[in-house]
Amino acid sequence: MKKKTIYEINSLYRDNFRVTGYEFGNGKKSVCVVGSIRGNEIQQLYTCSQLIRRLKRMEAEGKLIKGHKILVIPSINPYSMNIKKRFWPTDNTDINRMFPGYHLGETTQRIAAGVFEAIKDYEYGMQFASFYMPGEFTPHVRMMKAGYESVELARKFGMPYVVLRNTRPYDTTTLNYNWQIWETRAFSIYTTTTAQVNKESAGMAIRSILTFLAKQDIVEYCGHEGYCSRVIEDTELVAVRTKVAGIFESDVKVGDEVTKGQQLARVIDPYEGEVTEILTAPIDGVVFFEHNDPLTYADTAVIKLIAGEAL
Repeated sequence: MKKKTIYEINSLYRDNFRVTGYEFGNGKKSVCVVGSIRGNEIQQLYTCSQLIRRLKRMEAEGKLIKGHKILVIPSINPYSMNIKKRFWPTDNTDINRMFPGYHLGETTQRIAAGVFEAIKDYEYGMQFASFYMPGEFTPHVRMMKAGYESVELARKFGMPYVVLRNTRPYDTTTLNYNWQIWETRAFSIYTTTTAQVNKESAGMAIRSILTFLAKQDIVEYCGHEGYCSRVIEDTELVAVRTKVAGIFESDVKVGDEVTKGQQLARVIDPYEGEVTEILTAPIDGVVFFEHNDPLTYADTAVIKLIAGEAL
């Protein structure tokens, strides 16, 4: 293993800003794994740390196949993580909306440019991603339809679901999209949580990556094959929305099988304590996403369902 600085900016008031990477093996640039880009992505950072720990052991045991280089970057935004702020501390900009970056631009544009220059030539790119809304997911692999996606490759992770979605205008400045434009096979991997550590889903993500690498003859790994992934479009997800704001209490969790008409959650008046809304399942299905913040606004998609039976 080689520990290296991927990108560095001088600082006037504290230690320099550094993006650190961990490199395994030698040869062509085969795989790059990126962890947290935002300051609240603790689960993504943790998952990367455990992947590094596992790859270090595998390298010592001679289980990395020669001719392949693997790069793991635990965090692209350590400054924000240090102060528990989701976006860049000084101007609240999102580094994952700055790719491919600009070397003469604002700070976050320069960070994106410096990091992307180091990782754009890898054959496979994997990002531990988080959602813009607070909540928990059923673990899955997600791909944008940018013209370079491959469902068959995504199935090789063995995760419960592969989710495809159409690109939106703001996606063109994300890491995943730009990886694809530079002809890297890019995948976003979602574990259950973001701001809290969930060891079970982190372990599933690590096993899934190692399973993928084994199938591509990059490592020697004989783990569990995982699921026969179900492929869905994001437009197939059925959103259960609130009509009123208040305190959110759920009766289900991600992965639960529910039936049409079943009570899923309720909204409570924050001043008077009365239940102001009861949310029920509009279909038979599986809970794919669940809002996990104690408060909710009106017209918020607090639960998303996949039609059909549980895995």
